[in-house]
Amino acid sequence: MKRIHNTLERIKPVNQDLMQQALVKLEGKTKPPGSLGRLEEFACRMVAISGTLEPDTAKKVIFTFAGDHGITDEGVALYPKAVTTQMVFNFLAGGAGVNVLARHVGAEVRVVDVGVDHDFGNLAGVIHRKVARGTRNFARGPAMTRDEMLAAVRVGIDLADQCRVEGINLVGTGEMGIGNTTPSSAIIAAISGKAVREVTHRGTGIDDDALINKIRVIEQGLALNKPDPTDPLDVLAKVGGLEIAAIAGLVLGCAANSIPVVIDGFISTAGALIASELHPNVADYIFAAHQSMEIGHRIMLERIGVEPILDLNLRLGEGTGAALAMSLIEAGVKIINQMASREQAGVTH
Repeated sequence: MKRIHNTLERIKPVNQDLMQQALVKLEGKTKPPGSLGRLEEFACRMVAISGTLEPDTAKKVIFTFAGDHGITDEGVALYPKAVTTQMVFNFLAGGAGVNVLARHVGAEVRVVDVGVDHDFGNLAGVIHRKVARGTRNFARGPAMTRDEMLAAVRVGIDLADQCRVEGINLVGTGEMGIGNTTPSSAIIAAISGKAVREVTHRGTGIDDDALINKIRVIEQGLALNKPDPTDPLDVLAKVGGLEIAAIAGLVLGCAANSIPVVIDGFISTAGALIASELHPNVADYIFAAHQSMEIGHRIMLERIGVEPILDLNLRLGEGTGAALAMSLIEAGVKIINQMASREQAGVTH
């Protein structure tokens, strides 16, 4: 817990003076003020976060955290748990959606085993940070012990600290874990007080009967575990996931290191929600990649206080939306760095 407290103490407000300077710089470009819309917002925010009027986006990394979930024993997922392991191998082979889109935007994908129910041994390409071989079934008891939850959060903080050392300028979050929309719905239900049915959807595509069961299972888990909505780490331990905890840590660590972090969809936002509940300035460092098809996602984003960049009916996860959003954030940065000023171009109005 000391590591988390130290990280929280390092999180400061972004530089508002620099943001205003960025706005002035953009207004001097060869365009009407505000005419590039949200690209200008992205540029100003990148300036404020990075602490320079010429932010750099050359080094972009998406962390895809993998973990299994005991709640799949309750029939809440369309696919068997073994698919988590199979997809890790697919990530390593470069064949998954996040690999394709990361290549498209010039980002590196790093795969982190924080909780897969499989022994990868010393398999090359995996960042081996396994805390446990999946969570427990939170319909029968807590998903994690407090120590397991804290260890998983520290995984994310460690990776963010390493990003600072490596000079990585833009970080994205992604995940893989069969069943992980269920803990994500449980987290937002617990924190917001909303009815479970208002924040629970079909995940990878379950039918009506399975959705009714999923809602029932989450309600059972919340009634049994009684997570404290005023203690986000208690919520995380009782009904969360190892990969969600690691994402929470990564977001905290990025905020502490003044690194902008692009969160993907519903599950990544569950991790970011935990982080933002722990410190009021965390949201200043978050870019929300997109609006997911999951009905609880909008409620999460509104609670954090961030506006999604894209709305493309995405629901894959992995970091796919984060990759796409990175390209638009980078476009905004290139506008402020490369577009001619009126003075340079000899444009008088």
